[in-house]
Amino acid sequence: MSLLLIIEIVATATSLGYLFLLIRQNSWCWPLAFVSALLSIYHFYESKLYAESILYGYYALIAVYGWWSWSRPKTPLKIAVWKPEYHIAIILIGAAASIGLGYFLATNTDADKPFLDTATTIFSFAASILEAKKVLSGWVYWIIINGVTAGLYFSKSINIYAALMVVYFVMSIIGYQQWRKDWLRTV
Repeated sequence: MSLLLIIEIVATATSLGYLFLLIRQNSWCWPLAFVSALLSIYHFYESKLYAESILYGYYALIAVYGWWSWSRPKTPLKIAVWKPEYHIAIILIGAAASIGLGYFLATNTDADKPFLDTATTIFSFAASILEAKKVLSGWVYWIIINGVTAGLYFSKSINIYAALMVVYFVMSIIGYQQWRKDWLRTV
């Protein structure tokens, strides 16, 4: 068994634990996210998905922020709903950044699928922030991102991560439904 395969399996297992705890709004999801992110950075770099490597570095940082944000006992974080204009801004800025970074990677590196890689990466940055702030619509971003990312990973024969994204896709739908139900109890 190769080192990359072992890393992929362990990262996938910790990612699944993270998602399970995230849906339950358990702050222990964040340490699992941190471990998974660190393992994934190397894997994606070796797979020449450089934007994904950057993304997983960012996930490690978001895991630290999420742990801090969700663990403050005096000010528990509640599920929030953002106005549509915030999402329009996220989408416009995300699209522009995806095109810019995609162009950079296409012209300056040996990156494979640079525009798709950067789009999933940039929008994952945004979705991660929404998740760490417990914004309900972050799950909608994840549903789309996870579906597209599964296709990207399958196209690179990164099959365990691709299967993980399929599971994430389904679990994102469940996460959205659960958080929405919890949010509706508070309004």
